[in-house]
Order: sequence, then C-alpha cells, then structure tokens
Amino acid sequence: MDIVNELTRAHRELLDGKRKALVLRRRYDAEVTDVWDACTDAERLARWFMPVTGDLKVGGTYQLEGNAGGEILRCEPPGLLKVTWQYGPEPAFSEVEVTLSAEDGGTLFELRHTAEVPEEMWEQYGPGATGVGWDLALLGLALHLAGGERVDESRFHLTDAGRRYITASSAAWGEAYQATGADPDAVSTAVAKTTAFYAPEEGPA
Repeated sequence: MDIVNELTRAHRELLDGKRKALVLRRRYDAEVTDVWDACTDAERLARWFMPVTGDLKVGGTYQLEGNAGGEILRCEPPGLLKVTWQYGPEPAFSEVEVTLSAEDGGTLFELRHTAEVPEEMWEQYGPGATGVGWDLALLGLALHLAGGERVDESRFHLTDAGRRYITASSAAWGEAYQATGADPDAVSTAVAKTTAFYAPEEGPA
C-alpha cells in the first residue's frame, strides 16, 4: 500500500460558521459490515485507533485512552454512529458522526466532526488541527482493513513516508480552508503551524 497515496482517496470539506464542520469521505475495499465492526468493536478499535472503555451502547458513555470521551447518541448498525466528542476540563460542543453505505462492492465511509472551536486556536491552526488527526485515523483504518500493521503515531513523523503524509494532509486541509474564502495568509499560517505540530523537526542530538 502506498501510504501517501491514501490521502488522495479522501474528499475533504470544511463548513465554516460559528460551529466548524470537517467532513471526510472515502471508499474502502471492504464490506459495510466489516467496516462497521472495525469502527464499533472495542477489540478491533484498539488495533487501529485507540483502546476504548465504557458502556458501549446508546445512552452510554465511552472513553478513548488518553484522548476524547463522551456519550453515544445514536448507534444504528451497520450504517450510523454518532457520539459527543469531549476533550479537556471545559469542553465545548463537539460531535462526531460516522455514516457507512455500500458502494461498488465496497463501503463509502463519511466522517463529520462538528465543533465550536476557540477563536485563538482556529486562528493558529485552522481545520488541520483536527483534520490531520482524522486523516491519520482513516489511514489506520485502511491499513487494518487490508491486514497491515498499525501506524505508530508517536514515531510516524520521523519516517520519510510519515512526514510526507502529514505534510500533504496539512496542505489538503489548507485547500479545504481556502475553498471557504479564507484569507490566503491565514491559510498559509495555519498550514505551517499544523505541519510543525504534527511533524516537528528533530532537535540536535
């Protein structure tokens, strides 16, 4: 699998208003039931995304290890999962919705993350702060469905392929940002800061 080429398989869109909505859409060469199981089974989630605990049913709560947690709002197998996505001591509105549908013998996967983003964070990073993280997650899912090894995100940026993937993802989210009519200088700043965050340069030995 050409890891960097995986980026071209996804369509990215930003809906820019008081609440920001990031949309990622791509096709996987796997049946809907398999993709659904990979996204909802705790054991499989730990293999490509993060370990998860909680009361994993509608009305229950979940917690991703070292990351977000929240409430399970809707779970309609094998096509719709919607959760709140809360991180930090004083979280604002944030929801993630995943929809799956059969397409050409595979699965059309769509993720929509809608959130109220602090203005200062948006000015620094734009959509890439969240978007690059989701691109990494979708890469992990692609590798998992293909029977490949999980990406080690703590070291991914130290590899040539990882740095190219992160840089290209950040640029792609910059293009989605630009498509909303954002100021080009603001877009350039956001892309540079996002890239530096996810793929920091190594310091001297």
